[in-house]
Amino acid sequence: MDTIASLFSFITTPVSWVIVQFHTVYGKIFGPDTGWAWGLSIVSLVILIRICLIPLFVKQIKSTRAMQTLQPEMKKIQERYKNDKQRQSEEMMKLYKETGTNPLSSCLPILAQSPFFFALYHVLNGIATGDTIGVINESLLASARKAHIFGAPLAAKFKDGSATVQALGATVTDVRVVTAVMIVMMSASQFYTQRQLMTKNVDTTVKTPFMQQQKMLMYVFPVMFAVFGINFPVGVLVYWLTTNVWTMGQQMYVIHNNPTPGSKAQAAYLERLTKHVTNHGKARKRSERTIIKAIVAKGRDRNEFERKFINGLNKAGLAAQADGSVIQSESQAAVQTEDGSPTSAAAPKRQQPKRQSKSQRQSGAASAGSKAAGDDQSSESISLSKSDEPEDAKPAAPAKKQSGGGTRSKAQSGQRKGPQRPKSPSKK
Repeated sequence: MDTIASLFSFITTPVSWVIVQFHTVYGKIFGPDTGWAWGLSIVSLVILIRICLIPLFVKQIKSTRAMQTLQPEMKKIQERYKNDKQRQSEEMMKLYKETGTNPLSSCLPILAQSPFFFALYHVLNGIATGDTIGVINESLLASARKAHIFGAPLAAKFKDGSATVQALGATVTDVRVVTAVMIVMMSASQFYTQRQLMTKNVDTTVKTPFMQQQKMLMYVFPVMFAVFGINFPVGVLVYWLTTNVWTMGQQMYVIHNNPTPGSKAQAAYLERLTKHVTNHGKARKRSERTIIKAIVAKGRDRNEFERKFINGLNKAGLAAQADGSVIQSESQAAVQTEDGSPTSAAAPKRQQPKRQSKSQRQSGAASAGSKAAGDDQSSESISLSKSDEPEDAKPAAPAKKQSGGGTRSKAQSGQRKGPQRPKSPSKK
């Protein structure tokens, strides 16, 4: 065992033991010397490790969100103390301490996974060189050396010569074709994972240097995987391809269900949430109530997508509450008619009268005049019927106070009402 392997012996032995346990299970199904048994053992090891790293992944997401939120403040500090690097570092550390964030938290899953990666690398390297390592004994070593994945041995590398490959029972062409395809798939999955993070799950309202760094890493990481991949055994490529696919699927799930505020993914999520809540009249899932609670707590600090979500609920007659629940809005509540059909409680809109033509207006005026004439005739008949009664039965009308010493006569046609102004004498 070499020096590097001895340094990782504390993790090499557990990793080899887990692989052997999975191989025992899969060997009974596919055969102990097949590539399926050993390949699925490596895949199962990856899944087990990633399940154990889920709490760190959640912490990574929270740290990344916190760092994205702090980007405007960090930019202000950089501009304010751009000539004093020491003061700039002190203010940055102070900002991290006040907000409880840690820039290294986003690297925790990779750092925690690195020991397992190196342990698996040395286990497979021992298989290639014919050395026992961990709990892998001579019989298991011989079985692993016989295992091939699509014609490529588990311990073979892209750069291995023909003698090394033939000793493992394969050809150089098979090894290089399989390793090249796996390296391309590994780099493509890494590129897609980083790309969907940049295009869908980044706050588009804030332009910071952090986004430029992420964009640069989107192209750097695939190149690094392609360069280092030619030195990895096939078993390690299986491990790394599996963990990249797991990361891609895990990130797609997070972006779909818990997107970054202000991102395109949040706009799509809130649009789906609006349709779901309006159809059912409430938030049915706990995760939905958590999102709604966070949006309500922001108040005036809501972004464009969150305001659109609240307005959509209001138009549907719903109101989001502080606890994340959704209830019927009092101002937009629906009422039931006698036949049971819902109708809006709001007052009907006032309709403008239709414009009438000239002939309709003239006919209306004529009908109004005839109606007025009829009213005059009816009032005259009533007055005549009243005059037939005896005079002593009539109540005495109170005398009206006359002003100006006489009654005011009705103004004749062509004359103005009221006292007339005396004409001035004409000058002769």
